[in-house]
Amino acid sequence: MTYSIIARCPRTGRFGVCTTTFSLACGRRNESLRPNVGVSKSQAFYLRRVDPFVLNMLAQGHTPACIAKLLEADDPDFDYRQFAIIDRESNVYAHTGPKIGQWAGHKTGPYYAAYGNGLAGAETVDGIVAGFMSDPDVPLEERLMRGIEGGRDAGGQRFKGMRRPERSGWLRVVGQLDWPQIDLRVDMHDNTVAELRRIFEVFKRYDTYYQECSRDPRNAKPEEEVTCEL
Repeated sequence: MTYSIIARCPRTGRFGVCTTTFSLACGRRNESLRPNVGVSKSQAFYLRRVDPFVLNMLAQGHTPACIAKLLEADDPDFDYRQFAIIDRESNVYAHTGPKIGQWAGHKTGPYYAAYGNGLAGAETVDGIVAGFMSDPDVPLEERLMRGIEGGRDAGGQRFKGMRRPERSGWLRVVGQLDWPQIDLRVDMHDNTVAELRRIFEVFKRYDTYYQECSRDPRNAKPEEEVTCEL
């Protein structure tokens, strides 16, 4: 009942993830990214320790495929897990356990992984990839958003023949610094993907202002004034 896309931008080296799910407040589990190291996003029968472990192993130089073998050896319920990993060299690995339930699957490319469970079918993952690949020249965060929108538009989640709504979601992108460049969440909403898009569009208009305030606080405009200008 979750679908996600993770990616590394080949131009900038930035990592990002965008995900949406039926569960509430999925963004609180956001240990998925580490600047200059990689991205790991776990879901399905979620085991929270997986992503921090993966990032620590990536930082030590292990490949995604090697890390997946370590996870399998240490988890008797590995067949119930779903995750994907990308390292700083754009090596990609994805795993969809055979016991997760229908429909679950993944698709990987040179620097991305799209995957989900509890979906309408393979068309949801295909829609994620199509949205993500629709314009390789736009920023990574826009590509990730388009990916999730593509998955939603292709059928999204389904349970016992009924459309299952997306009730939470999040978008995060990290660059070279220790903190994220983009970190947006929707914890509970009837139309989460559209709400995440709305928040993203508003945030983009303010982001430059916030950066300028940090660089030149003496000449910073009051935020109320900027709000009127926007």
